[in-house]
Amino acid sequence: MSYDDFEYLHFERLDGHILLVTIDRPENPLNAVNGQMHDELTALFPALQHEREARCIVLTGSGPTFSAGGDFDWFPTLQAPGRLEPLRQDGKNLIWDMLDVVVPIVAAVNGHAMGLAASIALLSDIIFVAESARIGDPHVKVGIVAGDGGTVAWPLAIGPALAKQYLLTGDPISATEAHRLGMVNFVTPDDECLDEALAFARRIAANAPMAVQYTKVATNKLLKDAANTAFDVATALEIVTFQSEDHAEALAALQEGRDPTFHNR
Repeated sequence: MSYDDFEYLHFERLDGHILLVTIDRPENPLNAVNGQMHDELTALFPALQHEREARCIVLTGSGPTFSAGGDFDWFPTLQAPGRLEPLRQDGKNLIWDMLDVVVPIVAAVNGHAMGLAASIALLSDIIFVAESARIGDPHVKVGIVAGDGGTVAWPLAIGPALAKQYLLTGDPISATEAHRLGMVNFVTPDDECLDEALAFARRIAANAPMAVQYTKVATNKLLKDAANTAFDVATALEIVTFQSEDHAEALAALQEGRDPTFHNR
């Protein structure tokens, strides 16, 4: 895909060497991920692998939210025969392709980042977070495994024990606490998040591009080794739980405005 082919991702070149990518789903102020956005995020990182002008990429969200993760209205459609295996393959490709983008990616997490969006933010190279934003992976709250990168990104960011604290409860973490734990690089006032991320991106872009990119490639070998260890198992188990009664119960409870009752089946 060329940049002009995306509907929910917008591209803007700044200062010659900065590429600003904005997640923007106009009909959904939470920028929740539906089928089309998942397809576009899957296509984004292969497109960025071919980027030749930018020396740094800044990824942010439109409005008050980075992305609230999966759109619950989309989930029931995934029960159709043949839908889950292509989704699993796309989910794996998305993370692997992101780690193979040689141009540094600075995340400007302007608002809440949940589920897949949290994984994308945490696997970025430098992470700025607005002070009111929260980062979370609530997969377990809807009866599914955190298979779209959470079981890789969170342990890498804060270690297995703390990662399990948040992944097994689905509790979000505040920007301040994420910074204290070393999960993100910078916390900013809400209205300064993007500006500060862009300023840092310009600092990266001022350095020798080949040296910067190869340094990232070498460092990301560690991340890819970790992803190779955990990712296939996590995505396979996520498919199992997508087909569980507990997942169906979680979606029904959300629709009916009640707490779910899980039965481990």
